[in-house]
Amino acid sequence: MSDAPATTASRSSFYAGMRVLPKAQREAMFAIYGFCRAVDDIADDQQGDRATRAAALEQWRRDLDALYAGRDPGQAAMVAEAVRRFALDRADFDAVIDGMAMDVARDIRWPGMAELDVYCDRVASAVGRLSVRVFGMPRAEGIELAHHLGRALQLTNILRDVDEDATIGRVYLPAEALADAGVALTTPAEVAADPRLDRAVRPLVALAHDHYRAADAILAARPPGHLLAPRLMEAVYSKLLRRMEARGWAPPRAPVKVSKPALLWTLARLLVTR
Repeated sequence: MSDAPATTASRSSFYAGMRVLPKAQREAMFAIYGFCRAVDDIADDQQGDRATRAAALEQWRRDLDALYAGRDPGQAAMVAEAVRRFALDRADFDAVIDGMAMDVARDIRWPGMAELDVYCDRVASAVGRLSVRVFGMPRAEGIELAHHLGRALQLTNILRDVDEDATIGRVYLPAEALADAGVALTTPAEVAADPRLDRAVRPLVALAHDHYRAADAILAARPPGHLLAPRLMEAVYSKLLRRMEARGWAPPRAPVKVSKPALLWTLARLLVTR
């Protein structure tokens, strides 16, 4: 295996959690992370035009076609060994690309709640479905964990990145919640600066907590599998959500981040208590 996927994964907050996996699982997770990073960079690259970025995503689909058909996989060679060893589902790779394509097609602004849920499933829970195969979880528990933890993590990302997203013309907060709080759907900058935003995001905060609780219940039942990485994600991101909740979303907002020492401390605690 090339060092490239590991080098790419080392930029992830959860690199430490992946590093402690057995070699085959670790390399598979680095490969999945590398794939996700590659297609996410295409979606978020503000330099290329939409047609060029859409074509780049379609090339990934063709390379995955070739991989699953046993032909030269091109750039999908990155995930070839992970697909072979862990029987990863092609539909989950497609779902991740579908999610990125939503960002390429238009700047997402105040989607309906149903559209937001589809987006979270594609960009986060589909990654979880690939990951739980590598972790060796039973199918039913794995899919359930991916459903809840993926949505919890993505909603936390959305709540953390309100200002950053607004600067590139995106608002992932659902239209229903914004309307209920009286926030006018004008421009991303004006929505992000609206003093009623704190009220608008609270239903999304509650939904994220619901998903964390459901994911925590699955992990607490100790299903078979290498579960340190999802435990680390759940512990770190649920804490991040609680810190944002205490800070609130009234502008101006101070950034809330996960420090590396806190991440390593959480990892050490999980290694002792798992």
